[in-house]
Amino acid sequence: TVLEWSMAGSEVIEVEHKYSPSESDALPQLGAIQGVARVGQPVTEQLDAVYFDTEALALAARRITLRRRSGGPDAGWHLKLPVTAGERREIGEPLGGDQDAVPELLRQLVLVHTRSQMLVPVARVKTNRSSTPLYAADGAVLAQFSDDHVEAQSLLAPAAPSRWREWEIELADGPRQLLQDADALLAAEGVPVSSLPSKLARALGSTYPGDPEAAPKPSRHGPASDVALSYMFQQAGALKFHDPGVRVDAPDAVHQLRVSARRLRSALATFRKLTDGTTAKFLRAELQWLAGTVGQARDTEVIRARLKDMLDAEPRELLIGPVAQQVEEHLGTIQQQGRAAGLAALDSDRYFRLLDSLDAFLAAPPLSASAENEALRTVGRLVSGERKRLNAAVRAVDSATGRGPQDVALHEVRKSAKRLRYAAEAASPIFGKQATALARAAEGIQEILGDFQDSVVTRQTLLTLAAESAANGGNGFSYGRLHALEQLRGDQARARFYDMWQQSRPKPLNWK
Repeated sequence: TVLEWSMAGSEVIEVEHKYSPSESDALPQLGAIQGVARVGQPVTEQLDAVYFDTEALALAARRITLRRRSGGPDAGWHLKLPVTAGERREIGEPLGGDQDAVPELLRQLVLVHTRSQMLVPVARVKTNRSSTPLYAADGAVLAQFSDDHVEAQSLLAPAAPSRWREWEIELADGPRQLLQDADALLAAEGVPVSSLPSKLARALGSTYPGDPEAAPKPSRHGPASDVALSYMFQQAGALKFHDPGVRVDAPDAVHQLRVSARRLRSALATFRKLTDGTTAKFLRAELQWLAGTVGQARDTEVIRARLKDMLDAEPRELLIGPVAQQVEEHLGTIQQQGRAAGLAALDSDRYFRLLDSLDAFLAAPPLSASAENEALRTVGRLVSGERKRLNAAVRAVDSATGRGPQDVALHEVRKSAKRLRYAAEAASPIFGKQATALARAAEGIQEILGDFQDSVVTRQTLLTLAAESAANGGNGFSYGRLHALEQLRGDQARARFYDMWQQSRPKPLNWK
């Protein structure tokens, strides 16, 4: 997955292959690589890099590197985040005066992994580099070839320095195929692709963490817990992925982080019979706190945009008084406060303990005896239970009297539809198109009733604004008009829901 947020620092996508030649190997015939028209003159560089991590190597465990490097054309701080195999996103910051002070931007971007732990120097790598540009026929630089003689020292424990030679080809304007061709050329000359992902890995030696725990792969006749855990692994990863975006105020990051938290919480509820109830209950409560706190600003943003669209559509003569200004001031303040509360939550020990608890849960799941039951029947029953829960919530709307109680009951229908949608998503690896169709049907209900709930909250906001205006001697006409339009919009959403429920309610999974 490519990261969907950007930040103030310099940023590139690094695509490279590393090789492990012997000290005596002659340089390869770089001009023989397909597309290379000319090999440039080598330039010698002396590079000195100090790598930072926690003492427990939390970043290295996730294949993230953070270094401060002097020498060469790109001296500075570099944070490298994995994207796909052989591809990393590199974010740079200037060197600065304090050699041990990690730039605040880079510190924030890895806080979801480092949490309460300090970032300290863990390795020093000195490189004598001979860098050679590879040119296309039109003069474009396709790639840089580096012949590195490396000396590395772990700073975590006393050890003798290690020394080795390494070749590296990093793409500039060249195609990915160039790296494949280079692999073939070097393999023919007996030079293997490096078995380690980075110089840091070799510098740390046996202390370098092993591969991260892989999510289980669900199968129809495998254990039911594999279905639940696979989905939870995916959502925990998404939550951590969007955390940096929230910190740098990237578009949609708050929404995506909250959705991940809600999916996790929902899965813990749907599959609660497969795990230890006490642990699941704790995680659900903490995820509810996280989604609620971080999502405050998002909720206000939605209402703010909704009211702006309504105001833009109103005839000017029907806007009496500084209505737009009052809306912006009122909601702008609430949104700022919500963002501050959300950022405070992400910097809190409570959040870090939640992440620790999630990691521990996924690393050693506290499974119940029924977790080993066959996935198809067990998961089918659990998803069926969520569908029955939705049906019961719809019946509760019919028995509610009065607009207020019905509004509350419809909100419960929406939450039940969301739970069914997420349960069906989790079941999709073993139920395929059946589960996908069920999730889509539940999502349709969720979206309609989401519009309805936004209407309810917007009306409450308009009542508050009208009261404030009246208290200050203003005219409440425009707020009353907007309230009436919003009520009509809510009634239309309610009617759309009933039409959908009559015509295309979610169909059950066939698991028997």
